[in-house]
Amino acid sequence: MESFWDFSVWSGFHLIAVLLLGLLAANVLRRSIPFLKSSLIPSSVLGGGVLIVVAEIYKLITGQGMFDTPFFGGNGTAQLEILTYHCLALGFISSTFKPAKGKLTRQRTTEIFNTGVTTVSTYLLQGVFGLAISLIAARIVSGFFPAAGILLPFGYGQGTGQALNYGGIFENEYGFVGGKSFGLTIAALGFLCASIGGVIHLNILKKQGKIALQSEQKQGLRSEQIEAEDEIPMQESIDKLTVQIALIAAAYFLTYFIMSGLGRLLPGMRSVIFGFNFLIGVLSATLIKLFMSFLKKKGVIQKEHINSFLMTRTSNFFFDLMVVAGIAAIRFGVLERYWGIILIMGAVGMVITYIYNHFVAKKLFGDYAEAQFLMMYGMLTGTASTGVILLRELDGDFKTPAADNMVYQNFPAIVFGFPMMLLATMAPKKTILTLLILIGFFAVMNVILFRSFIFQKRKK
Repeated sequence: MESFWDFSVWSGFHLIAVLLLGLLAANVLRRSIPFLKSSLIPSSVLGGGVLIVVAEIYKLITGQGMFDTPFFGGNGTAQLEILTYHCLALGFISSTFKPAKGKLTRQRTTEIFNTGVTTVSTYLLQGVFGLAISLIAARIVSGFFPAAGILLPFGYGQGTGQALNYGGIFENEYGFVGGKSFGLTIAALGFLCASIGGVIHLNILKKQGKIALQSEQKQGLRSEQIEAEDEIPMQESIDKLTVQIALIAAAYFLTYFIMSGLGRLLPGMRSVIFGFNFLIGVLSATLIKLFMSFLKKKGVIQKEHINSFLMTRTSNFFFDLMVVAGIAAIRFGVLERYWGIILIMGAVGMVITYIYNHFVAKKLFGDYAEAQFLMMYGMLTGTASTGVILLRELDGDFKTPAADNMVYQNFPAIVFGFPMMLLATMAPKKTILTLLILIGFFAVMNVILFRSFIFQKRKK
């Protein structure tokens, strides 16, 4: 029988409380230190860094890992990884529930499609360079995992959660010692590269007189941005926030049963299927949204239950928690031989992502090229929230379509990006073949992306 004073009762709360306290401490530091404020480093990234420093100091003093003490249940590092895994899917589910805004014109549909293709092309480019670097490194450093470079697009392009997922698959199934920490470290470097590259670009634009930074401007919310007229009341017999969380929980509940069913049908693919929890979560949330729309049309539901403002806040909470937990879970001890490789891979990833996305933005998004570039660069080195942070410095009121492109591009990105996710599981077994396929896939995606220029020239 459990006693209420035992650590086993309190350890889960202790872990989440420390993560949130790390976020608050990081937010105070960002607001107090001018350098950190101007760096645009997200508080969640800084919070994870603060907890890493605290944990390292604790280890130097006691000789024991802070998160693996009885205070955190004895396996806090594993719990941090689990929390990162779940928050990835919950954040995507929350974002999927947000209602779509307005009808799309043909031009906007084309721009959204091109944004999705650019996203996948950048994944492929990062994968090509990452795999090339890790193949070379495996010939120089004995015992290095040659397919480690495929984690670059997951750490940069898709963020902490996917970097952990694939790092875990490589660690558990292919013997890549430190695979999880390698992926998480790449993701952490991605956030730094988003901030460094983004700030440099913004300052160049500022010196050229093209923009005035908007980070100091205060922006209030209008009532219609918080609640629409046809929605359920904010407070009734059940609070509106409770309804949002219940819908998210229902979608994730459905996600588990879908993954379990697929895992039984394809037992050899079970780890891959459960690694796609975020993708299947998006599908589950979409199905529930469609079902609710059907019930509303039939008159069973009278009012709209989904609130965009609350879903945005909820998704941001899950993503903040995911990032701070993922960074705090990094184990530096298992990476001591690989720091040179990680830094080279991170620097190359930053440069190629910057150059490629700037070229695409100038070529295909001429009316708002700089806004599109900042959003894409931030998203494809950090997360969607990092892209929004950079975009706000240039387009604080979201007058350009760049922010909408980021939201709606998920569908074409998932369709074109899904084969790459499957391809990544082949990399440990056939690394060189995977690299060649990635190069070919990248060429095809760029033909699709620049189709208007290529086929227009042929007609002429």
